[in-house]
Amino acid sequence: MANINRRDLLKFLSASGAVLSSQGLLLGSLSSCSSYKLPKILGVKPQFTDDLVLASGLNYQKIISYGDQITDDLIFGTCNDYIAIEEINNDELIMWVNHEYFKENLIGTQKRTLANIDKERSLVGGSIIKVKRSQGKWNYIKNDPVTKAIRGNTKIPFAGGVSIKGSKIAEGTLSNCAGGKTPWGSFLTCEENYHFSYGETDFKTKKHKASFLGWEKFYNNPPEHYGWVVEIEAKTGKAKKHTSIGRYAHECSTYAEAKNGKAIIYSGDDKNDEHVYKFISNSKNSIEKGILYVANLEKGEWLPLDLELSPVLKKTFKDQLEVLTYTREASKVLGATPLDRPEDIEIHPKTGEVFISLTNNKPKNRYHGQILKISEQGSDHGSLRFKSETFAFGGEDGGFSSPDNMAFDKNGNLWVATDISGRSIGSEVYKKFGNNGLFLIPTSGPQAGEVIQIASAPVEAELTGICFSPDQRTLFLSVQHPGENTKDLKNPTSHWPDGGVPKSSVIAISGETLTKITG
Repeated sequence: MANINRRDLLKFLSASGAVLSSQGLLLGSLSSCSSYKLPKILGVKPQFTDDLVLASGLNYQKIISYGDQITDDLIFGTCNDYIAIEEINNDELIMWVNHEYFKENLIGTQKRTLANIDKERSLVGGSIIKVKRSQGKWNYIKNDPVTKAIRGNTKIPFAGGVSIKGSKIAEGTLSNCAGGKTPWGSFLTCEENYHFSYGETDFKTKKHKASFLGWEKFYNNPPEHYGWVVEIEAKTGKAKKHTSIGRYAHECSTYAEAKNGKAIIYSGDDKNDEHVYKFISNSKNSIEKGILYVANLEKGEWLPLDLELSPVLKKTFKDQLEVLTYTREASKVLGATPLDRPEDIEIHPKTGEVFISLTNNKPKNRYHGQILKISEQGSDHGSLRFKSETFAFGGEDGGFSSPDNMAFDKNGNLWVATDISGRSIGSEVYKKFGNNGLFLIPTSGPQAGEVIQIASAPVEAELTGICFSPDQRTLFLSVQHPGENTKDLKNPTSHWPDGGVPKSSVIAISGETLTKITG
């Protein structure tokens, strides 16, 4: 389905009874299992304003920005991304925030020196903070006992005592993009573009490919120590890296549960022509051991990345750890379907269907992406067979471009944030979309299937980490890398949020419109 053209898809959707909205958005069948009816919502228009512009009836407050002191000795990291929460009570939350990467000139580390590399390593990874609501406003609590920094210089063991390149411990977590949350109270953070920092090992030649940042010149850490899913205990900050879910540019690690109770993790590999994965744990309350599968959409099958279940892998790989370490290569041996940068994956709260954002594939002239929907056989996340269809196409007819992070609210409305690169915003192919945005696709009511733009991001920023408070009265959001193309700090391309040098920040959105949507 990923490579089907638009004309063929129109025929397919017509035959299958899918919906074509008034805006031209191509949608798979919408859920009708709820009596909830969304009132009419007015959105914002695409624009290039250097501010966070919200739909009528919404407002926001900044909670925390890069450089803010979370303790007397620790600062909040840069380029905040994924957000997850653990509830203490309705007004107090433990919040995990990813710090994905940095722009050297915005943090003052342009020169490749040990001191600058150390600074960079200290600013990526993630932060645990406590946030508290008082008189309708959220604030973070400096020096709270739960506060932790799990960063690029934190020692983290491999789960289950696994040893990689002679060590059971990796130095740091980095390139942390999206993630997930387990029902046993831990956060999952995903190491995406790890090769920027320590490079990569060519599987065939075993030779090292140099990184962009050159960290390996100062710290001889194996690339194989990165590219994993990291599990972090919310209350203690204790972390471990899971080899079970494979090594690739993880965008997310989305938890689901099989009918037999076993833990399931869905993950996408954010790179052109890479794949979608599903891990089925051996356990109901652990993801240390199990079997990793990769999707073949043409066959509607999950293919096991396991030496015993897929013996063909034995011709290329010496053991199971090597299969998991070089997951991309193993997936291609099995004939997995290449996709257009599979990023976030979310589960519909009412139907259990699996939604996957495919951001774009520019080398193949697929600039605007789509949202794919997978329906597991028997509505069981543990099934090895599925059906797939395109839920929504990006593009001018669709009303958005380059879908990335997503989330469902409790009513089953889909929220989608877009990721047009900072270098591409405003270019001819993306001009009509303005800055990146946050979009709502209702699944019921008079606007069911319509794409409504809820927010427009500041200049060159991306909106990430969509996360609702337990009462759904607040939408937490990361405003990531505003002004990322700044070359001269005296003349930044963005002044958000405070009017000076741009800073990535976590915000809280609230208001009567949000209450209407999620209430």
